[in-house]
Amino acid sequence: MSLVRLLGFTTLECGCVVGRYLELSGGREVAYVEEKGAGCAMPSHRRNHAIPPARMPRGVKLAVVAAARAS
Repeated sequence: MSLVRLLGFTTLECGCVVGRYLELSGGREVAYVEEKGAGCAMPSHRRNHAIPPARMPRGVKLAVVAAARAS
């Protein structure tokens, strides 16, 4: 298990909510299905599972996540 930082999230056309994270140890980006859409028929979209970058639809915009840094 590695530490990750949330970069953003989006809702796909199928209704699934996907979050994109940055692994702090390796610097690679990972996308996870946070919630599966009620009408989603894709078996690869499982809650709390990673989506390979090749399966992320092109042009998907992530909502910007603002993070406050504790002082």
